[in-house]
Amino acid sequence: MKTQSQTKHLGWEPLPHEQLPRPTYFPAGLAMGTTFIFWSLITSWVILLVGVILFAAALAGWLTEIRHEREQR
Repeated sequence: MKTQSQTKHLGWEPLPHEQLPRPTYFPAGLAMGTTFIFWSLITSWVILLVGVILFAAALAGWLTEIRHEREQR
């Protein structure tokens, strides 16, 4: 096991302790909304409507979550 002085000698420094954000499904919702929007180009306007609604809801949710997360810091 290497000590802290040995890791600094090798050029490695420990990362500062920083809390990671919570996992979320909003990026997947954005991706699915984008996919539906492009899929609607070859299908119908109903798919476009579903894609736009999904995209807008996921974007609003993700931005709200980010805003609340920054307020907690």
